[in-house]
Amino acid sequence: MSNDIDNEFFCDGITEEIINALTKINGLKVIARTSSFAFKGKDIDIRDIGKQLSVNTILEGSIKKSQEKVRITAQLIDVKDGIHYWSKKYDRKLLNIFDLEDEISLAIADEVRNNFGHFEVQDHLIKQPTDNIDAYQLFLKGRSLQLKWTPESINQAIAFYNQAIALDKQYAKAYYANLQCYGLLAMWGYMPYQEAMDLAISNLLIAKEIDTSLPEYPLSFVGKFFWEEWDFKNAYIHINKVLEINPNHIDGLEAMAELCIALGFFDKAIAFANRLLEVDPLSANNHYTLAHIYYYQRKFHKALESIDYALTLNPHLELAHHLKCFCLIWLNEAEQFKMFIQNTSLLEEKNMLFNLINENNVEITNEDISKWSKGGNETTMLVPYDVFILTNSKHKELGFSRLKEMVSQRRGQIINYRQEPFFQPLHNINGFSELHQSNLFLGDIEVPQKEEKLTSNILGNHQAETLKEELLTYFEEEEPYLNPQLSLKFVADVFGLNTNKMSYLINQAFNTNFNDFINHYRLNYFKTIAVDPKNSHLTILGLAYDSGFNSKSVFNTYFKKIEGITPRAWMKSNS
Repeated sequence: MSNDIDNEFFCDGITEEIINALTKINGLKVIARTSSFAFKGKDIDIRDIGKQLSVNTILEGSIKKSQEKVRITAQLIDVKDGIHYWSKKYDRKLLNIFDLEDEISLAIADEVRNNFGHFEVQDHLIKQPTDNIDAYQLFLKGRSLQLKWTPESINQAIAFYNQAIALDKQYAKAYYANLQCYGLLAMWGYMPYQEAMDLAISNLLIAKEIDTSLPEYPLSFVGKFFWEEWDFKNAYIHINKVLEINPNHIDGLEAMAELCIALGFFDKAIAFANRLLEVDPLSANNHYTLAHIYYYQRKFHKALESIDYALTLNPHLELAHHLKCFCLIWLNEAEQFKMFIQNTSLLEEKNMLFNLINENNVEITNEDISKWSKGGNETTMLVPYDVFILTNSKHKELGFSRLKEMVSQRRGQIINYRQEPFFQPLHNINGFSELHQSNLFLGDIEVPQKEEKLTSNILGNHQAETLKEELLTYFEEEEPYLNPQLSLKFVADVFGLNTNKMSYLINQAFNTNFNDFINHYRLNYFKTIAVDPKNSHLTILGLAYDSGFNSKSVFNTYFKKIEGITPRAWMKSNS
């Protein structure tokens, strides 16, 4: 809501912080940044958003930043009927932004729990990453550029992260962000490999001395063990550490899916890919990951469906383009293939590969082989068309030699070579099975089940029964529900409990959530005073407010849910 368009990165950054904070709550499904941001600035019906994301509640809000002050509004909306069941406005100084992010995240978690049932909420969800607000804003600007995932934007992001570090030498997240950026530039071939890796490692060495509690710490080892060394066992150990810190960490889930793909553990790969899609259903990259699994299973029609959807979400996803080419080749869809590859790079190689698989009448010249030997194995070639072509031609031995060289170099482009259909002709060649020996086996990988985290605050049966009776007596005698600002914390404080234990008690003892529990009392009180002749001068809404309701929409919705008719119809039949 600010006039300065440059502040958009600040709004996006705070939104992402709140998303990340809420994902730490076990039992609360939170949609990740990519899918949430797909609706930003668009006028789309709340019910349609809920349907696309498979969620019950939408968090909507705005940020206005002016000099050293910030105003944040937030509201929770029920997808089913569009009712705002919670809203709040926060005016703060910018210096207190981390406390504010934590306060908002906790308030959101509490309100969702009050309306839908018990889950445990930590005392704090956001840890202050820096004492310097200017460094934080520079970090957010870098983050917004990094997420564009182009070589230019990655380098720009590094510049902003370095500016943030210059203001705060203890800013661990900025070092970890630099590490990721340099790692990407190295893998993509947009920076001399050793130079980029040296810079990545130097950032890691500083970051780990500051904070190893962040998921970025174990994640920083995943790239080294998985993509650089193909040490699958150590990669698995460190991915697990990421997911122990945050079970819904997008990069952690994606890395686990990719690890299972590389080893051909497709059932487990699909389990992790589905977890990815549950928390980030509108990510083109996640649908590409699923399509890849189908492709390696030789389910080319299913792979094509997923890859087409990925390309509708992001038409510029280059790897998805190549995967669609491969599916069309294996399905022998000549016309569709010809139309799809128009005006794309590597036209000659794509046509060669199609003809080799479907017609087998392609002549590979020495000039072609010479050209590929000079440039075909550079890291900037995302997909090894040259090796695929050689493998499926009369130059199979040369194709194997090239593959063997790439395996020895641990080239990321062919990490899935065991499953690749284009390498099928090499499976019977002597030495293929010895190209690389994995140190991780199917039985080593576990797909964690969703936990019901009701551990630390479970009450004993006797204590729960006693508290239940005391709670009923308190509500019947003291009538706290008449206070429209009554909160779970207030009730918990009365009984000397924390909010987690009180939420658990109400949920388990009465099989309801906190809001329905207190609204049940408010509704009964309303019905009592509504039929009293001395209140005939009051409106229905006035009577509702006197009963403790503080929202017309909440009152009407709850009344109709319980009574099956509107308050006005009930009044007519009971007057």
